[in-house]
Amino acid sequence: MRLTTSPLISALLLSGVLAACFQRTDDARQAAANAPGADAVVLQAGKPLTEDFEAGSKGSYAPGEETLPSGRWLLDDALIGSSDQDHKHGQKALRLRGKGRAQMRFDLPAGAGRVRVFHASYGKDGAVRWQLWGSADRGRSWQPVGGEIKVEGAGLPATIVVNRPGPLRLEIRKLDGGDDRLNLDDFSAEPYQGGTPPTVAGNGARTPAATAPAAPAPAPAGKTQGPAGQDDPLSLGNPSGASSNPDQSPNNYLMVKPQYALSYSRDRGIPNWVVWHLSQAWLGSAPRQDDFRPDPALPRGWYQVTPRSYSGSGFDKGHNCPSADRSLTLDDNSATFLMTNMIPQAPMNNQRTWNHLEDYSRDLVHAGNEVYVLMGSYGRGGTGANGLAQTLDNGHVTVPKRVWKVLVVLPNGSGDLQRIAAGQARLIAIDTPNDNSVNPDWAQYRTSVDAIEAATGLDLLSQLPAEAQARLEARVDAGPTR
Repeated sequence: MRLTTSPLISALLLSGVLAACFQRTDDARQAAANAPGADAVVLQAGKPLTEDFEAGSKGSYAPGEETLPSGRWLLDDALIGSSDQDHKHGQKALRLRGKGRAQMRFDLPAGAGRVRVFHASYGKDGAVRWQLWGSADRGRSWQPVGGEIKVEGAGLPATIVVNRPGPLRLEIRKLDGGDDRLNLDDFSAEPYQGGTPPTVAGNGARTPAATAPAAPAPAPAGKTQGPAGQDDPLSLGNPSGASSNPDQSPNNYLMVKPQYALSYSRDRGIPNWVVWHLSQAWLGSAPRQDDFRPDPALPRGWYQVTPRSYSGSGFDKGHNCPSADRSLTLDDNSATFLMTNMIPQAPMNNQRTWNHLEDYSRDLVHAGNEVYVLMGSYGRGGTGANGLAQTLDNGHVTVPKRVWKVLVVLPNGSGDLQRIAAGQARLIAIDTPNDNSVNPDWAQYRTSVDAIEAATGLDLLSQLPAEAQARLEARVDAGPTR
């Protein structure tokens, strides 16, 4: 089934010949140029905003604002290049290095339907990864629009389907932070015209959905959507009321990815919880990527946990959302190796107890079920291969004391909330010590959802009616375990 999609979750990278850029009227260009401090741009009705960077003159990577015909842009670790090595259409192109960004300092009042841009790696540089982000609150908070985009070589056009009403600001972020540089040119953002968000094809490629006759109402923040069978894990609720505003909730920061959603704690360096949906629609033959890496979606200035943070600690880089639960595409599998999906986990806890439970959950799926999974950790201090530890990486990564998980198991179908409330789901809740001497039989640690909520302060199934929560969350599962 399909659930309401996030305002900022979208499809990406449709190859083909880049459509000719539409031009703003001379009056609109002049108005933008004469009003560098404006927070909105004036566009002829129904016309896209375009930018070819030909009028820019910023020649250094130092952070600074540049007034262009389209409006005022913040260019950070970015410049407007005109060398022979810049891949460009005309005399100039945008060039980003490191983790550079190009951010609109103005709103698109009509939002954005499709964004088109030419992208290439600079000169003979290697592959570069970047992503489009959006803000609906005048730049106070940002969320990704679609997934990462990778380009290598002389370049090609990309189309990102945004389908987000205004006001809206956009930002292009270079993600990899390496020495290879990114060129961008011929940027175009069409106004939002209404319609349904894109869907995801079975091979992982993104495809636009048909246009609806009228614009839908904006969806609640933090919702994701995939094809049939890839359901939104947040439909059961946001367990901690996490917010995507990093200034308001740095230790309860909501991050929504196409594969899972989580609440991240900046000070603990680990997630508070991660939720995901598991069904046959998420499973395929993509191999395990093992590309552990920092999460580029964290706010700028936050400490970046890396694989080295765990080196020699005696603890595994323990997945919350497992690699094997996301094997449909390489991108899906790779997303599980972001460090925001990891906790320091005692090796025997990770490799035996939790591995057995993960295998069992996939067995349930192969038997004709779908599963909503909620997982997290709490407390401080675990016992790994080297003994007890409170933190890793000079205090930047907290070692949790306990690790918990809740499985909501349903026969394949639709109307999941109604079916759960009606008692058609099996709820399995476990809470284990983060200890290397843990029993390999996960069934020994079964408990109730109520007990986990009491220990963590979370509200795990908040979208269910209160009566159903009270009835279901008090139970301790006694069903089969293999």
